[in-house]
Amino acid sequence: MKRHPLAWTFGLSLVPAVWASEPLELESTVVSASALAKKPHEMTTPAEVLEGDALILRREATLGETLEGLPGVRSASFGAGVGRPLIRGQQGARVKMLSDGVDTLDASSVSPDHAVSSEPLLAERIEVLKGPATLLYGGGAIGGVVNTIDKKVPTAVPEKGYEGELELRANSVANEGSGVFGITAGSGNLAVRVEGVKRQADDYEIHGSPSKQEGSYNDTDTFSLGASYIGERGYLGAAYSEQNNRYGLLGHQHAECHLDGPAAWHCGDEHEDEHEGEEHDEHAEEGVPYVDLRQYRWDLRGELADPLPGFERARLRVAHSDYRHEEIEGGKVDTRFDNDASDARLELTHQPLFGWHGVLGGQSLRRDFEATGEEAYVPPTITRNHALFLLEEYTAGAWRYEVGLRHEWQDIEAEGRPDTDHRGTSFSAGAVWSFAPEYSLGFSLSRSQRLPSAEELYADGPHAATRTVELGDPELDEETSQNLELTLRKFAGRTTFSLTLYRNQVDDYIYAADTGRDIGSGYREIEYRQEDALFTGVEGEVRFQASDATAVTLFGDQVRGKLLDGGGDLPRIPAGRLGVRFDHAFASRLDGQLEFYRVDHQHRLADFETETSGYSMLGASLTHHGLLRHADYQVYLKGDNLLDEKARDHSSFIKDDVVQPGRNLTLGVRMTF
Repeated sequence: MKRHPLAWTFGLSLVPAVWASEPLELESTVVSASALAKKPHEMTTPAEVLEGDALILRREATLGETLEGLPGVRSASFGAGVGRPLIRGQQGARVKMLSDGVDTLDASSVSPDHAVSSEPLLAERIEVLKGPATLLYGGGAIGGVVNTIDKKVPTAVPEKGYEGELELRANSVANEGSGVFGITAGSGNLAVRVEGVKRQADDYEIHGSPSKQEGSYNDTDTFSLGASYIGERGYLGAAYSEQNNRYGLLGHQHAECHLDGPAAWHCGDEHEDEHEGEEHDEHAEEGVPYVDLRQYRWDLRGELADPLPGFERARLRVAHSDYRHEEIEGGKVDTRFDNDASDARLELTHQPLFGWHGVLGGQSLRRDFEATGEEAYVPPTITRNHALFLLEEYTAGAWRYEVGLRHEWQDIEAEGRPDTDHRGTSFSAGAVWSFAPEYSLGFSLSRSQRLPSAEELYADGPHAATRTVELGDPELDEETSQNLELTLRKFAGRTTFSLTLYRNQVDDYIYAADTGRDIGSGYREIEYRQEDALFTGVEGEVRFQASDATAVTLFGDQVRGKLLDGGGDLPRIPAGRLGVRFDHAFASRLDGQLEFYRVDHQHRLADFETETSGYSMLGASLTHHGLLRHADYQVYLKGDNLLDEKARDHSSFIKDDVVQPGRNLTLGVRMTF
């Protein structure tokens, strides 16, 4: 397939009349979310790109599970249907989830039991930008950014008029069956894309099989239709997507909660649900509550070269989502969440000016959120967030300098509660020194401000999924993070490596603190507080190409999150991890991989938090590539948790009740044509 010149960079389609029809090829190693279209070793902060065979083998049902193997990245799991990426101990709103540069517009940051709407099986590549210098996408993303690149809006016309992929896969741990299809067809300057996924998985087996984690099923289907007009200077395209997801709510425990006095909640014994709601399918007869999620999404994407005098490129991304999910218990709708949201961003890359080259732009997001039912612990809110940003680079010999600035305006209207209004300014400065061939040293210093979310400001009531009563604080102020980061890389040769040290001090850090008050029925009371906090960590990997066929990789990460002034450790911080990976290319187009890593025992705990035991994970895979007439095919077999270890995710609210899946074998067949 030929790509237009901006397929992985930036642009805005404003003048279709001047477009021609000949697209050009561009390197796929460029990180599109870097704004200045840099390769990972050229960036001031670490970036990971998962694509090709590596992505195919690592894809799982959730984005968090898919990225779990990357240094510094974990999955904050909540059963088989929910796995939100956690970066450097940060999760929720501090890790920005993007779909080709704009927000996923789901409700995953509202609660840890809400799924991320990105579908890994449809991802062409996944980019992970670590650290707060990712301020082009929000000053609050002090953990990082996960950007999923898909094909639903075509960026090129296939050379032979069509191209596509088909895939079938199944696993043993949950009797899962999944199917994927995608077809792009076009002629002249027009291209159309149709794609979809169907996944059906039963409760998964756990350590001590044939035991199963009751309610851990996950049924998903996703469909999208897109079309584009493509020329040599850019493209303009749109897509409609629909996702339906049904998964069990593990750890969910309903209780009758009421106020005994001002801000004094008490939860009684578990009871049978008696409120009205709709009857649902066979899952309603099971004892475990579940989520029925639907998202309807529209995307408009456009890029253009030389849009205006003095500018090289322009890029437009607009998305609107109509999202709702219902939490079903006893066959009735217990709580319903509605989230109508829109996100738009425009980026302009200007030509070099006095040696400086950069991107300026703006972003606007509107979110209309409402929860109704028994667990409507957050009042209906309308959030408006607007931002202007600028990122500039300057190269002088072996040095590349980078500076960035972002200013945000946010106001939140809350029904029956005082409205809030916040402002935040973030900036960063960094440099990359290529001090020798194949080596670079990256350094960055940044100050980021995150504005409090509606949940942190206004939460007031029981949350059965986490077995908590959540208490927000409308007086919360923005949090300010001062961040220092150093990255040493060797990016070519038989031995390559990347090692990063970082220190993030956050003033007025907002976190959910357990008050220690047992309010009955196994519920805990948590309140959103602000205290100064410090995060320090190290992450990296070293790869040695022992021969043309064999490579060995060592990898690991460690993060520590604690409150300053003797306040103790922060909750749900993952333990350290260290591992080794062997890759070998056999004869007859057969590749193999063996991976082993150890996760430490987590004993650094917040008040009232419990320990998590360490565990070892062993995985292996075999992949065969072949050619069948005019199509390439790939057959793969992979094993996860081959030691059948009993593992618990320390970053999960339900770690004491839910065990991770046991030994699992996955068989897949993929064909591209």
